[in-house]
Amino acid sequence: MSRAPRATRRRISSALLAVPLAASVVLTGSGSASAAPASVPAADDFNGDGYADLVVGAPSATVSGKAKAGYVAVTYGSSTGLSTAKKKIVSRSTTGIPGAATEKQLFGASFTKADLDRDGYGDLVIAGGKEGSVILWGSASGLTGGTGIAYGAVPQAGDFDGDGTTDLALFSAQRVSGDDPSGAPAALWKGPIKRDGKPTAVLPLLDRSLWWGWSEEDASCETGGGCENGPASITGPIRSGEVGDFNRDGRDDILQMTYTGDGTWGHRLLLGGGATGFTRGDTSGVRGGEDSGIGAGDVNGDGYDDVVTGGEKAHIAYGSAAGLTDANAHDVDQDLPGFPGAQEEGDHVGSAVSVADVTGDGYADVALGIEGEDVGSVTDAGSVALLHGSAAGLTGAGAQVFHQNTAGVPGVAEANDQFGATTALLDVDGDGHRDLAAASTAENASNGAVWLLRGTASGLTTKSALAFGPKDLAAPYTNALFGSFLR
Repeated sequence: MSRAPRATRRRISSALLAVPLAASVVLTGSGSASAAPASVPAADDFNGDGYADLVVGAPSATVSGKAKAGYVAVTYGSSTGLSTAKKKIVSRSTTGIPGAATEKQLFGASFTKADLDRDGYGDLVIAGGKEGSVILWGSASGLTGGTGIAYGAVPQAGDFDGDGTTDLALFSAQRVSGDDPSGAPAALWKGPIKRDGKPTAVLPLLDRSLWWGWSEEDASCETGGGCENGPASITGPIRSGEVGDFNRDGRDDILQMTYTGDGTWGHRLLLGGGATGFTRGDTSGVRGGEDSGIGAGDVNGDGYDDVVTGGEKAHIAYGSAAGLTDANAHDVDQDLPGFPGAQEEGDHVGSAVSVADVTGDGYADVALGIEGEDVGSVTDAGSVALLHGSAAGLTGAGAQVFHQNTAGVPGVAEANDQFGATTALLDVDGDGHRDLAAASTAENASNGAVWLLRGTASGLTTKSALAFGPKDLAAPYTNALFGSFLR
């Protein structure tokens, strides 16, 4: 997640400056690791060729003359990585996509990937605001079609009932206003989901017997009703979310950043269940404000997914049978031994967070955007750090930091670029190592741009680094904020 850009930018050019590696300290957790990297998940691979495909959101782009109508750009992976020639641009004006482009629609502000129909190809669910979301279906030729569904905010996919099929949690778009957040329709679709947009079943979103705050009025709501806190309603606009099995019960959970009223934001943990829906989980160990990133993965290899959030300091909450409790949580900043650089006010460590195994050692690594990082005398140029997981938890050993003045990274560091505003980790070249996509939405006068650094057994490398913006894809570019969301 990123903040709004603060200044105009210039065109990408080249520059060279090395950033050192360093070694050393561990933020403790517990557990052991599995041995080998997994193949590319079906969810990441829209055309089934064994390479992950990158999706880039440009929600502020003008489409069909409509300001901030928005679009997404899909760049397909290959044995040589991403190519700007092999791409698909999708907006509400694209043939086959339901609806029409409208002003301030912000199509592509969020999306999720999943193999919804169990055909072995990843599918893409794009949030479309009050007009609802769109599902594009994977195939041997890539994403095809376009199925409209009613819910338009921050969709999340996972096996929430533990039956081995992918389900879809859907939420309605809400405005952020007022002292008290109101309820809005939501749904839990049981997978598989057909290409006509019909789920196998619609489950209650929330387990009424265990959800905090139930009243007799809530309990009398029909499953399809819209009353506040009812089984088809959830309270508060949602800014972002991450899926993981945080209590290791074999069912995926959702951690959300949600509006709590009176201008404040907080976290809500939805624990996956059976036919009765989600229950509320403990988030006492989770930190971070509304402009902070969230990432989830098993950093210490103990079978519980962990959560990393950003802020002035990043923060890791290790998963446990009790949830994301304060008892096993730690701050992470540039004062950590082995973490290159110095912690300074306004750095915003974790402006974006991605968690996945880059090195292939069985432990998830953590990519942290540091969009407020100064590079030399260049204010708020931004950087991205990679920290490694281990059996003892997140460590500073072998940490790396990259910015636009790092040798081999295309571009040059400029004031207020906020490089690292968003990040994603995915294996675009199919070699078993996750690669890093990182964006500066402020690059080139807020047109935005994305960089790709390859993953290796020792971390990230600048060899064959790539940078591209919307112009390279022949897509709308003026003030597009290209890279506002990556997956």
